[in-house]
Amino acid sequence: MKEKDNSKIISRRKFLKASVFVGASASLAAAAPGVFAKNSLKRGWSTTDQFDTIIANGLVYNGEIKAPVKADVGIRGGRIRAIGNLGKNCREWVDATDRVVSPGFIDIHGHTDTNLFEAPLGDSKIHQGITTDIGGNCGYSPFPFSDEEYAARKNTTRFGYPFWQNIDGFYDALRKNTIGINYGSYVGHGDIRHIVVGDNDVAATPDQLKQMCRILETQLEMGAVGLSFGLEYTPGSYGRTEEFIALLKVVAKHDALYAIHMRNEDDRVEEAIAEAISLARESGARLEISHLKAQNQNNWHKVPSMLKLIHDAEKSGMDIHFDRYPYTAFSTGLDCFIPLAQRQGSKKEILARLDNPPEEKIIEEYALGRVKRLGGPHCILIAACFAPGNEKYTGKFLDECCKISGMDMWPMIKYLLKSEDLDVNMAGFAMKEENLRTLLNDPLAMVITDGSVYSPEGRLGQEAPHPRSYGAFTNYMGKYVRDEKFCDLQTAIYKCSALPASQLKLKDRGLLKEGYCADVLVFDPKTIADVATYGQPHQFSIGIDHIFVNGAHELKDGKYTGCDLAGVII
Repeated sequence: MKEKDNSKIISRRKFLKASVFVGASASLAAAAPGVFAKNSLKRGWSTTDQFDTIIANGLVYNGEIKAPVKADVGIRGGRIRAIGNLGKNCREWVDATDRVVSPGFIDIHGHTDTNLFEAPLGDSKIHQGITTDIGGNCGYSPFPFSDEEYAARKNTTRFGYPFWQNIDGFYDALRKNTIGINYGSYVGHGDIRHIVVGDNDVAATPDQLKQMCRILETQLEMGAVGLSFGLEYTPGSYGRTEEFIALLKVVAKHDALYAIHMRNEDDRVEEAIAEAISLARESGARLEISHLKAQNQNNWHKVPSMLKLIHDAEKSGMDIHFDRYPYTAFSTGLDCFIPLAQRQGSKKEILARLDNPPEEKIIEEYALGRVKRLGGPHCILIAACFAPGNEKYTGKFLDECCKISGMDMWPMIKYLLKSEDLDVNMAGFAMKEENLRTLLNDPLAMVITDGSVYSPEGRLGQEAPHPRSYGAFTNYMGKYVRDEKFCDLQTAIYKCSALPASQLKLKDRGLLKEGYCADVLVFDPKTIADVATYGQPHQFSIGIDHIFVNGAHELKDGKYTGCDLAGVII
């Protein structure tokens, strides 16, 4: 049976209820779910075995910035129980000779969200070593919905589960579906603004702002990890400073995290960083700057001054970090070629502006200006089209699309926007490799995918995602850490595990330590690599031997084992 076939079966299995340990001394009877804990008696294992699993003879990097040790890792009841010379008193013995044993990677900035229903194993992410994934970024989350929206749809289903209004309903649906990776989510500022204020460029009234704060408080109390902003997108970009600060004071009250896709990442990137820092300073919220970059060649020189702004804030006592994916191309929607003022309102209203001559002229000038600043049409990849007849444009650069269609630049862009109902994914090759290395190597930086879970099969396999969804972490570990040697392996692993865990306030993940959840990665440091490409993105990373999620052996020799999925909501 194919790997994906097994994961489809998993989505129909009965959900295993989990209770998470609060410390190393917690009772084994309350253990988080694991395939061995559940099935030990079925397979004839003795209940006197000391461990469910021993990962033996590996080079153990525990997630801290310190030298590794050769040791065994003992797992029982979904937790790490011992690290040392442990013998073979176990139900399963895994030989990790010549392999690195590390904490599972934590993707603090992803866009998985509802894709996890269609690929519950977490296919593209777990195959690159990710055991914990954080969605709801860039101001968008699959919740909340207004009372009116919910009333109109509460008797319907989403992915086979009752339509949810808040994060608790979304989390419940994921639990019932079962998931192969741990998951948590921000609540998107854009979604809160949409249901209270709407999608136009207007200020929130005092009463509306109070309502927004109440909605945010509810989502945080239900388990959101923080609030994300997408100030380059609508309707989040229409918020005012007073609105941002009021919401962020709620975030600070809960000691949650404030993540921001800044207002600008090119010509005004320094001003955007200053704004992000000012909001954190005024509110007291902890700040995570999303996918920090300097786009377009005329801005590449700004990286040192960008980092100075961030480090000066950190030296002043601010809790501030940033993240970045290890590629020089970004990914977004082609609708970013429409100015913010013309992006107000509904899709129908936006599309109508494309056929209104005065407004179309404004949009055309802006779009062609964006193309020029990005370096030209050969730097813009059309990643995914779905309208009948548009398949030929998927995976082609904009100049290639023009040759295929016979259209000039603006008519081509306009055609794609209209025929795809504004939903066109694109990638822009606009960053400098040297800057990427500088940012990734900064002590305040974390590695991310900025991508979703995908699968080579089914509907998700028909899309053309950025290769980061399949290989960001393995690309970092292979190309940059092993091949280019710009940091040692213990520092690299720390940036992918313990550091994001500390930012998320995860008390028992991100380290290989007695009592911690057994999210464990075993990989070959000589072969770990990203093999996904922009042209063929649906390719799993190589060099990943074993993945354990809450003690469940989900990947063995790089393949799904068929075990019950053991991911939890963090």
